[in-house]
Amino acid sequence: MNRMHPAIGQKWPVNWARFSGLIAFAWRLGLGHWAPVWSPLVGQMLILGHTIRKGSRYHRIPAHYTLIDGEVYCLPTFGDRCGWQHKVNTNPEVEIWLPDSWWAGLAEEVTDPRLRIPLLRQVLLHSGVFARAAGLEPDLMTNEELAAATHDLQLIKILRTRPCTGPGGPGDLAWIWQVTTGVLLFLLLSRRKKR
Repeated sequence: MNRMHPAIGQKWPVNWARFSGLIAFAWRLGLGHWAPVWSPLVGQMLILGHTIRKGSRYHRIPAHYTLIDGEVYCLPTFGDRCGWQHKVNTNPEVEIWLPDSWWAGLAEEVTDPRLRIPLLRQVLLHSGVFARAAGLEPDLMTNEELAAATHDLQLIKILRTRPCTGPGGPGDLAWIWQVTTGVLLFLLLSRRKKR
């Protein structure tokens, strides 16, 4: 039976935190549309936005996901017990950034084992190298093996309630590209004038 290797389990939260920050920043730069290009390596990802309670800090984290019959299922806690059951129970309202859309929704944990394992397997199959890096082989493991190895992972179902538009969404930092391009162009022209 495959289980998460202890060494990976210890390093995973730190490595995942570093990686997740980069992915969320890339989406804010407007690179989310390119997600299908890198999905064979890093997996099929969305950005999950959540506030535990009013007035608390707003968190954006990447999550591996899959779409089944129009429903979104994701793993925001890959390799890290960060208490999403508590977060969902406290405030189920979330936002998700998909490669082609931005939605408000309601989150709930999938706990029925008859539903959880088949759905979880699909998410893991779409997680790129991450499942195998965590010692999981979703294409080979039996339901019993997968259930035992992933008992601490929380599968979240997102019910999309309405599309979102306006500021604060994917690409809200895309202006950085314009500023960077302008500065580089200015430097290039300045060098030519000096010559």
